[in-house]
Formats: sequence, structure tokens, C-alpha cells
Amino acid sequence: MEKLKDRVGSIFHCAVETGAGLGDLAQAYDPERRQYHSSTLLASLGKAEREERVVGIAEVDLYVPRLHFVFGEADIGSGTAIVSLCRLRQDYYGLDPDEALLLERATKEIVHELGHTFGLEHCPNSNCVMHFSNSLADTDVKRVHFCDRCRPKIVF
Repeated sequence: MEKLKDRVGSIFHCAVETGAGLGDLAQAYDPERRQYHSSTLLASLGKAEREERVVGIAEVDLYVPRLHFVFGEADIGSGTAIVSLCRLRQDYYGLDPDEALLLERATKEIVHELGHTFGLEHCPNSNCVMHFSNSLADTDVKRVHFCDRCRPKIVF
């Protein structure tokens, strides 16, 4: 968490604090899908303070009804987002763990979801952090920073 905190803070040029965990996840669990409804968990984060953003980090597999899974979700109105590390881990796919790759992927997804809380939509540039990740390959190909078209659109 410390490394994630430092990386996200350096991208947004601000202090990042860590707080209490998400708490009881049971209300978001769908036994048929064996996944957790991200919108339910997102709502449990509450509303961020006016100048702040809140990102919940989950270790469980997340979904929204129209998709098989999501790496994360954001709510611009509340200034909150949630990101799952589950499918960002190499070992989820039966591969050897790679902490450096997990850190890179998690940073990209956190920055992406925070971008939504600042009013950004998905970007057609596959290298931009705001490009929609429909697969892990999409996450791996994009950079951790906003492209030249998205960066000026961030509304603080």
C-alpha cells in the first residue's frame, strides 16, 4: 500500500492517506457469479469531502451486471472509486506472482478510476490511462499517465 500511495501521490501531485478497510463485503456478494457487485461496495464508501477523493482497494473479484468483471468503478458525484487487485495479480491466472507488475497495473487502474472522479470519460487513445480496459492486455499496454487530450480536462 505504501508504494501505491507514493505512486498515485506523485501522479496527482498531492498527499495520499490510507484509512480503514472496506469492512463487511457480504452484502455485495453474488453467490451465482461468485463475485462482488462493485456498485454496492462503491456505495458503502460514502461521499468524499469536497476537495478529496476516496479509493477503496479490494482483493475480491468485482463485477457490474452488464460485464463479466471490472477492474474498478468510480462515482463522479461522490468522488469515490473502488479498484480490485484480484484480476491484476499474475497468480489469478496460474502464473508466478510479480509484485512489480501488480504495482504497475494497480497504479494504472487507480489513476484511471480517479480520472473518472475528476470528470474524465474513456479515451480512444490506447496508451492513455483513461482508455477502457476490457482485458488485462488493455491495462498492460496503456501508460500510467493521462494523454495530452485528457490531462487538460481534469476538473479539480
